Amino acid sequence: MKFFIDTANLNEIREAQSLGVLDGVTTNPSLMAKEGITGKNNILKHYVDICHIVDGDVSAEVIATDYEGMIKEGEELAELHEQIVVKIPMTKDGVRACKYFSDKGIRTNVTLVFSPGQAILAAKAGATYVSPFLGRLDDISTDGLNLIQEIRDIYDNYGYETQILAASIRHTMHVVNCAKIGADVMTGPLSSILGLLKHPLTDIGLAQFLADYAKGNQ
Repeated sequence: MKFFIDTANLNEIREAQSLGVLDGVTTNPSLMAKEGITGKNNILKHYVDICHIVDGDVSAEVIATDYEGMIKEGEELAELHEQIVVKIPMTKDGVRACKYFSDKGIRTNVTLVFSPGQAILAAKAGATYVSPFLGRLDDISTDGLNLIQEIRDIYDNYGYETQILAASIRHTMHVVNCAKIGADVMTGPLSSILGLLKHPLTDIGLAQFLADYAKGNQ
């Protein structure tokens, strides 16, 4: 499973990259605003800055909600850097735009997916990635992991090449459970990745090793 980090914070991206396990980045206008990145030119430059840090795909989201606007913005984003993946919403015009980009060889990430039917449409339109938001489903007492399992079953049935990008990851167990059911990619905060390092027995064992070493070298 690929590990993406969902942020616009360059320091967090550098820290994740330094671990040697980062495969890409997803971000959006809300995350950009959180970092104080506003204005079209600044946002476009920030995407390029992110591409210079990571080796993998960087999802850059369109702001437009109409077909023509998505095409214009998406083509501009794709020209920024070869690592850019155009992120488009799961709407009627979004599916149309996905098909357009697919035919043009421009990679896409269809976002805000909350049902198997939406995931089927994204795959049929040639999406590179489909992003089911499991955390947001959990927030309304719906099993987000079940959605990913359903999409996995459907894609395997028909050999769809669209990768399942589990989004809205909230914590470490989301990461582990997504891996168990076959998500191709997870994207979440840095904490969800660093959390995989933690286990009390590791800490206890390391402390014991160091204490034994200290006793033997007094």
